[in-house]
Amino acid sequence: ALGQDLHTAGRLLNDLFQQALRVGKRAHSETGIDRAGQSLVTFGLEQLADGREVETWAKGKKALVIGAGSMSSLAAATLARSGVAEIVIANRTLARAERLARILGEPGGTGVSARAAEMVAVGDELGRADIVVSCTGATGLVLTGDDVATAVRDREAPLALLDLAMPRDIDAAAHRVPGVRLVDIESLAEASADAPMATDVDQVRSIVSDEVAAFGAAQRAAHITPTVVALRAMAADVVTSEVARLEGRLPGLDGKQRAEITQTVRRVVDKLLHAPTVRVKQLASEPGGAGYADALRTLFDLDPETVAAVSRADLNDADVKNRGRV
Repeated sequence: ALGQDLHTAGRLLNDLFQQALRVGKRAHSETGIDRAGQSLVTFGLEQLADGREVETWAKGKKALVIGAGSMSSLAAATLARSGVAEIVIANRTLARAERLARILGEPGGTGVSARAAEMVAVGDELGRADIVVSCTGATGLVLTGDDVATAVRDREAPLALLDLAMPRDIDAAAHRVPGVRLVDIESLAEASADAPMATDVDQVRSIVSDEVAAFGAAQRAAHITPTVVALRAMAADVVTSEVARLEGRLPGLDGKQRAEITQTVRRVVDKLLHAPTVRVKQLASEPGGAGYADALRTLFDLDPETVAAVSRADLNDADVKNRGRV
């Protein structure tokens, strides 16, 4: 939207964003992908429970949730429903952590004992937790292998880690620490091939793949449109010129005759151009079809400046139309 306001977002970027928004709506309306987030958290906890019922495994445990975004909130709510005794929410913005903790602890919410913590306190909280779920937007590791090893050094109870972040929040080396079980996105992907959510994910992948192909085809087809427009404009000029020449040679034509002749010539030209221009657009939409525009310009000796002028006018119209749509 800022790019549109500053006129730095051109037609391609505008079209791409609009298409992406449409694809997102298709994914939500035509598949069960909305359930995948819930499924991912539940599936991850099931992997940590290692065959036991999650409710039985989690009951009475202390949980640490790192992050306060949508996935972290979902994980916290799932943990609360699973029967954990306490949830600590750690986040870089303490106010967001406090808000989530407050929601979890409300009588109308899960009613679990919940409190917030600053990120600097994660090391101490890690030593007291039984279950840790991390899903932040950090670009680097939130927990290193040494952090985890330090946290479990003087304890006997095992530590379960669920890393739902991309890129990962928790160092993969943590799974080598004795007494620690780490489940991350990579291991979930391997284990979830036959899980119910896999079908939804596959459906969305198929939608995205089809839409990407359609977008690419439309962009390739659009590349030839200015050439086709210029060709039709040239044909219209030829018709106008020839009709004017005919009128000069046959000055006795009345208005009705002149209109009928003009219409007939235009129909002939349109019919001659229809099949080639439709076909060239189809060919141009296929991979490697960019050369058809060049071939059309060469065959009909089209003025490159005329084609460029059509392109500029088309881009200006699209900029006005797209402004404010995102």
